[in-house]
Amino acid sequence: MPEETTGRVASITLRAAQPEDEAFLLKVYASVRADELAQVPWTEAQREAFIGMQFAAQREHYHKHNPGATYDLILLDESPAGRLYVARREREFRILDITILPEYRNRGTGTLLVKDLMAEAARAGKPLNIYVESYNPSYRLFERLGFKMIEDTDGVNHLLEWRAES
Repeated sequence: MPEETTGRVASITLRAAQPEDEAFLLKVYASVRADELAQVPWTEAQREAFIGMQFAAQREHYHKHNPGATYDLILLDESPAGRLYVARREREFRILDITILPEYRNRGTGTLLVKDLMAEAARAGKPLNIYVESYNPSYRLFERLGFKMIEDTDGVNHLLEWRAES
């Protein structure tokens, strides 16, 4: 479990996302796009409109193509800290999204959650995969955990996969 600055171990739990979580989930999505949008000469209203549109499109895509997936909030000591979306498919487990707000990163939370999914996938006898942009800092996390690139879709988005050793 990750340690907080007090040296106390944080409680990490997942909770199914509810309609009333939409503002928080929008905040999580916006945190991923913040650096990119800081470079665009838009007003704050234009940025917010763009983020809202992109968030809605992403949500619609995930739910349309992964209707049986789990869509969870990551809670640290009961406080929302991120999101974890996972599709447990017939032939694979796919992490659709794992995002932790910047103020909660680098505490081991993501590592623990991914390791839990690795163990679950191993028990099910299935690979675990995720698409990650080549420039995303989390790419190194997945490499450290033994994920290998199995597909380079466009020079930026890489499909990474982990398989339990037989």
